[in-house]
Amino acid sequence: MKIQAPVRKNEKLTVDIMDLTYEGMGVAKVDNYPLFIEGVLPDEQAEVEVTKVNKQYGFARLVNLLKKSPDRVESKANIYSQTGIAPLQHLAYPAQLTFKRNQILNVFQKAHLDIPVQPTLGMTDPTGYRNKAQVPVRFIDGALMTGFYRKHSHQVMPMEDFYIQDPKIDEAIKVVRDILRRFYIDPYNEDTHKGVLRTIMVRRGYYSHEMMIVFITRSKKLPAAREIAIEIKKALPEVVSIMQNVNAAQTNVIFGDQTKLIAGRDFIRDELMGLKFEISAQSFYQVNPVQTEVLYQKAIEAAELTGNETAELTGNETVIDAYSGIGTISLAVAKHAKQVYGVEVVESAVMDARHNAKINAIDNVEFTLGKAEDVMAQWQTDGLQVDALIVDPPRKGLEPSFIEAVGQLKPAKMVYVSCNPATLARDLDLLAAQGYQAEGTQPVDMFPQTLHVESVTKLVLK
Repeated sequence: MKIQAPVRKNEKLTVDIMDLTYEGMGVAKVDNYPLFIEGVLPDEQAEVEVTKVNKQYGFARLVNLLKKSPDRVESKANIYSQTGIAPLQHLAYPAQLTFKRNQILNVFQKAHLDIPVQPTLGMTDPTGYRNKAQVPVRFIDGALMTGFYRKHSHQVMPMEDFYIQDPKIDEAIKVVRDILRRFYIDPYNEDTHKGVLRTIMVRRGYYSHEMMIVFITRSKKLPAAREIAIEIKKALPEVVSIMQNVNAAQTNVIFGDQTKLIAGRDFIRDELMGLKFEISAQSFYQVNPVQTEVLYQKAIEAAELTGNETAELTGNETVIDAYSGIGTISLAVAKHAKQVYGVEVVESAVMDARHNAKINAIDNVEFTLGKAEDVMAQWQTDGLQVDALIVDPPRKGLEPSFIEAVGQLKPAKMVYVSCNPATLARDLDLLAAQGYQAEGTQPVDMFPQTLHVESVTKLVLK
């Protein structure tokens, strides 16, 4: 039997907005038929035009806002919504924090998980926080332009102020762009797969203020590379590293396999939790340093370690940090524990982590290369007694084989740092089958103005 939707394409309607999806779209219902609308908020009334009709739901665009939510604030610029850089810019920041807590609560409720969720920890200033930018370079209106992609497209929209990036990075991108124009560098053409420069990446240390510029090129040669570097160093004294990465493939992946030094050194230095880190072009390093310290502090508190970071009290615990990356969590935890074992599948990250341990003179941490579940299984065979396990997996969450390895190793406590509420809920359910009870979740707003939320969940073995 064919289902007839109660709305038609191009039909104009007046609707009440009931909810906000985890993708930030307003939800209205017409005879129980959901319509999803960008740019509207709960408790608003709007005139909308239906743009797409499916069997079970449809989409509409905002034509006119008839009644505004008390949580609505003036958007900074339409381009931040058009590119997806700041999809929540029209929602007052306290309401953003509530929205992010509700994301986790709603997912837990659907999964029948009765876990307390604390109010989201936010920022004093929820703008200009990103310490890293990756901006595409294209030929637009007769000139080399930098900007960002329009949502759901490959069209680059020229931009100079990125709103959520460190303003010093925004300024550096403009300076570099203008220098490249003077040297007539040919921007990449995605349609013909020709041109030289695909992307500019900039990193800036939050505490050190050291800056790295990386040119991602299609061609092996970047014309006038040394001369460009000299001009950049003159104009931007904070720049200590200028690199080139070669990516000749027709792909959406930003980095290629080959990275080489043009000028300066191949890393920048920065600090996190009072520790020194050396960060290379492709190192994974959290992009919001202020909130990373909040996140890590909550993870350390959840692990209930007995040592303190001044070393006046030495910890008694043995801790595993799975997915240890360049060692940021492991080294922060090491000051509170007897011994920390980090495990990571990316070889360059393991080498960076060992180096970072050395420059911080931390000798109670050991980093191992390999899949976490395989390495943990070996440690269990070797009789390693583990008090606490910290996991910070990618968005896809934990592999079932990893969860089985946790069940074999049986650490008394576990701390799950998550960037995806859906996979967190799934994994907490699987960990419950291994005897782990979640005692509470603390959301942390690592990405203000966006839809993403990170969290720290404490689990204990029952």
